[in-house]
Amino acid sequence: MAKGKKSPSYVSAIIGISLVLFLLGTLGWVVINGHALSGKFKENMDVNVNLHDNTRPEMAQKLQQILDHQPWVRQTRYVSKEDALKELTALEGKDIVTNAGVNPLWPQIIVNLRSDYVAPDSLEKISAFIRQSNIVTSVEYPVTVAKNIDSNFRRIGYVIGVLSILLFITVIVLIDNTVRLAMFSNRFLIKTMQMVGATRWFIARPFDTRAIINGLISAVIAIAGLAGVKYFAEIQIPDLHVLNNTPAMIVLFSGMLIVGVLISLVSTHRSVTKYLKVRLDDLY
Repeated sequence: MAKGKKSPSYVSAIIGISLVLFLLGTLGWVVINGHALSGKFKENMDVNVNLHDNTRPEMAQKLQQILDHQPWVRQTRYVSKEDALKELTALEGKDIVTNAGVNPLWPQIIVNLRSDYVAPDSLEKISAFIRQSNIVTSVEYPVTVAKNIDSNFRRIGYVIGVLSILLFITVIVLIDNTVRLAMFSNRFLIKTMQMVGATRWFIARPFDTRAIINGLISAVIAIAGLAGVKYFAEIQIPDLHVLNNTPAMIVLFSGMLIVGVLISLVSTHRSVTKYLKVRLDDLY
């Protein structure tokens, strides 16, 4: 009869622990991808190298080759006047050729930098280096974005860090309360075993073993749920797959396992010890 009463409590504990571990793991996943997302955002920022209107394609390609060999360049793309007109026409939805039939645009080389070089000081030096070419008229990039990108991501990191700490504390409290509630239904069984002469270790051992199993089951469920969400998110947003950090995810999953087992074990053992110390009358 006692066994039948314990099962629902264990099921509730497993579900509760799984949910809070899933929330903690989700936030951990966001933190892990935060740095990679910052780098990806920086590398997608375009630096437009505008060329003279009469620049021959072979001269532009020569400059492009020089830029490709620079350590701060991730990739470059040459855009002719004609291609620039096609892209802008598609974007604006209308033809921007002047009444005289002249294409007002100019050829350019679009440069994407490595993330470590997307900073105001580095961009100024890079811009000065590129402007040394006599076929370059100007170098343009979003100055405001370049100035604020690091500070904005740093603020986001602080907010996520605070949320992580608060959520971790909440997870500990919720799991502890869930386990203690599950153990409440076993309080008479614990006290009965003590009254017939069983030692504290003998009484606690099966509960501690069950706690470890429950923690493992809960963590596996939470990890499977997080992996499912991650897989679905990468299907919907393919760029997330590029940010995938396998070693960090292994560490995160291992941490979820350890947290689930430790908190379940500590809470269970503490609850058993508590009921061993109280008087029989106080159990009602």
